[in-house]
Amino acid sequence: MGEFSGQVALITGAASGIGLSIAHKLLAEGARVGLLDFNEAALQNAFASYGSSALLIGIDVTDEELVLEAVTRVHDQFGQIDCLINCVGITGITNVQSHEVSSENLHKVFEVNFMSSFYTSKAVLPFMLARNYGRILHIASIAGKEGNAGMLAYSTSKAAVICMAKVQGKEYAERGITVNALAPAVIQTPLVDAMPEVQVKYMTDKIPMKRCGTLEEAANLATYIVSPKNSFTTGFTFDLSGGRATY
Repeated sequence: MGEFSGQVALITGAASGIGLSIAHKLLAEGARVGLLDFNEAALQNAFASYGSSALLIGIDVTDEELVLEAVTRVHDQFGQIDCLINCVGITGITNVQSHEVSSENLHKVFEVNFMSSFYTSKAVLPFMLARNYGRILHIASIAGKEGNAGMLAYSTSKAAVICMAKVQGKEYAERGITVNALAPAVIQTPLVDAMPEVQVKYMTDKIPMKRCGTLEEAANLATYIVSPKNSFTTGFTFDLSGGRATY
């Protein structure tokens, strides 16, 4: 019997990166999981072997109506939703100064990174309120705290995610629901593996530990945040930065 036996989690961006790692860990710990991602084929490849414990939903999470339908489907199948982890995210166009930023790209990044997290939390909160229990985790970024030059869309969308966690944490603090954010620095993913070594060195030189975080480290912290053990921390942003974050 795992730590999450009897619990139901919903994860966005579950087909790759941090979302994929968290999903595997929660399933291994006994949770039943609703997995949302635009790439339905990747979901099938990663999770088909889990059978009825994993509900796979290919979805555009920037469509509020589709999100509501998906969340309702997860609840109808499993009878409850204990945890929501929003992992979906894109960087958008980078290496451009603010006066060169495309409004279209800015809107797209906000739709994926911020609005989708709002849509999912709005949809799950009534189910959590009905049971006076819930754990919500929004994956943000160290860029949402520091503001990376050349990454206006990404940095500000993640700052908005951090602020949403603070607001929601206060709003539901007396109802048994915690809402927190996680702000990683660069995490070792296939995307990072494909980068030139000099670019990776530039990023890791900013980290006192002088390395990337691992997917396992991200999943370990994320699963603690959405566990019953995390009962007195809400509206908080957990750092996963190897010492980079100082506030």
